[in-house]
Amino acid sequence: MKKILAVCSLLLAFQVSANGNSPHWEYSGEAGPEHWDTIAPEFASCHALNQSPVNLTGAVKASLKPFHVSYKAGAETLVNNGHTLQVNYAKGSSLEVDGIPFELKQFHFHSPSENQINGKTYPMEIHFVHASEKGALAVLAVMVKEGKENAALAKLWKEIPKSGTEVKLDQSINAKELMPANMHYYRFSGSLTTPPCTEGVRWLVMKAPITASKSQIDAFQALMGHPNNRPVQPINAREVLEN
Repeated sequence: MKKILAVCSLLLAFQVSANGNSPHWEYSGEAGPEHWDTIAPEFASCHALNQSPVNLTGAVKASLKPFHVSYKAGAETLVNNGHTLQVNYAKGSSLEVDGIPFELKQFHFHSPSENQINGKTYPMEIHFVHASEKGALAVLAVMVKEGKENAALAKLWKEIPKSGTEVKLDQSINAKELMPANMHYYRFSGSLTTPPCTEGVRWLVMKAPITASKSQIDAFQALMGHPNNRPVQPINAREVLEN
């Protein structure tokens, strides 16, 4: 069990800088997305058939059961791993889908959004990454549009770490503050959106976006210095479901 959890933790870290032996990849150039599958053997899945992100279009209406989010305050650290800002989360918060509990491990940010909704790209997207006891992965995605300042982001952006560093957070921050009121969603089967691009991930993408101010979005983009979104991948034979 310890070995399974260790492997799961490595995947969930999205190859953070602490894993000094992980192959180098980037969002552009010779180590960019179009070359990920050739960088290292363990990245071969980046050229597989059920990859993420996707353009959520032509969705099939389905009787999708509501998923249950049980988040408690528990943001522990904010890590700048050079690819994103990642909030590592304390134990005790979960997402239940298909009758399976998935523990919230971390959430992180992409700008512009990775997934598209009917061809629309948002200024930012948040990915809440969860793992079951058996190592299965589920990602809950929330789009962010420009608008009113976001109080939860204001707490997170108070002290932004430099690349390769982290800061401790006020654990009163609750990931639920970054959820929209309307919980309707799209669902599809996909992968991690960064190497090793592991497939078999349950993807739940919220239909309704939340807001962040222009200055909040600009602050993240300035920190990254470049877009940190993987281009949309072919949907192939997969169905996109919506409720």
